[in-house]
Amino acid sequence: MLKQYLNVNVIEAGCDEAGRGCLAGPVFAAAVILPPDFNDPLINDSKQLNHKQRMQLRKVIEHYALDWAVASVSNQEIDKINILNAAIHAMHIAIGKLSKLKPEHLLIDGNRFKPYPGIPHTCIIKGDSKFLSIAAASILAKTYRDEFMVNISKEYPLYNWDINKGYPTKKHRESIAKHGTTPYHRLSFRLL
Repeated sequence: MLKQYLNVNVIEAGCDEAGRGCLAGPVFAAAVILPPDFNDPLINDSKQLNHKQRMQLRKVIEHYALDWAVASVSNQEIDKINILNAAIHAMHIAIGKLSKLKPEHLLIDGNRFKPYPGIPHTCIIKGDSKFLSIAAASILAKTYRDEFMVNISKEYPLYNWDINKGYPTKKHRESIAKHGTTPYHRLSFRLL
């Protein structure tokens, strides 16, 4: 059972990203503020769920969340500032897009984060399998990123992004070797 919050009577936003290990496409991040009494036993780390479950839970999260936002940072920006900085930047953008409530504390998935101005944070390793708000953020980041990759795969069908979502599968690497890179590939990554 995932925890509903870390701090009692504090507006907490859970934050997570999706697509850090991909060879192509942006990195996405989400910030989610859930009601303190919210619970849904199906919500879990997005990697533990299938596509259908994630899409159903996305509707639940967007409906019940007190506030939520999703942001992305492009592959070109990833190549300029590196993937860790890009993931943190995407989280910062998502936090900044929260429009209904200002979080008083941030729960960050992982062990690295740059402080967001004026809001304290706690980094939690494997936070997406410990806290509901981080798991909810992981589901939003993953589903929005997956949709983006499915859409751009229509433009570049040879890379199977509709299936691999830009991750370094054998087929994806073979397509890069055979057809070269696209404007969506992260050129700072080891592509082959």
